This record gives sequence, structure tokens and C-alpha cells, in this order.
Amino acid sequence: MNLPKVAAKVPTRVKVEAGKRYALCTCGLSDNQPYCNGAHKGSAYTPNIVVATESKDIWFCQCKHTSNPNGFCDGSHKAIS
Repeated sequence: MNLPKVAAKVPTRVKVEAGKRYALCTCGLSDNQPYCNGAHKGSAYTPNIVVATESKDIWFCQCKHTSNPNGFCDGSHKAIS
């Protein structure tokens, strides 16, 4: 599988609402980052579905290299050249 496109080298802050589902882009091709818009169709990528357990601000990864299974930023963007 090819590596995902780096959408941005910085995370994006999203105010999530408890109980709401979020479909996060994993391929980096969506023009609605960090959300999936279906641009992955025809590839091996699928959106990462996250259900917020509480209402709060979350920093979502946009470099698509996070090792966090929920798509939260883990600082991986700092290692991308």
C-alpha cells in the first residue's frame, strides 16, 4: 500500500460533541480535512470512524502518520521532511 498523502504538517483542533460520530480521512486526499469526503474510493484506504466519548477539543492528525488509532495527533508530523 502506498503511504497516505500528507494533508498538512500540523494538527487541526476540532471541538467534538459527546456521542457524535466523526469520519476521519486516512488517505490525505480529502479537501475537507480532517474529515473524509470519499476521495479514497478505489484505494485501500477507509475512513477512521471515531465516536466522541465526551465534548472537548481534540487535535486530529493531518499528516496521516500518527500511531494513535483514534486519529489524534501524536507529534509524528515533526519527523516528516
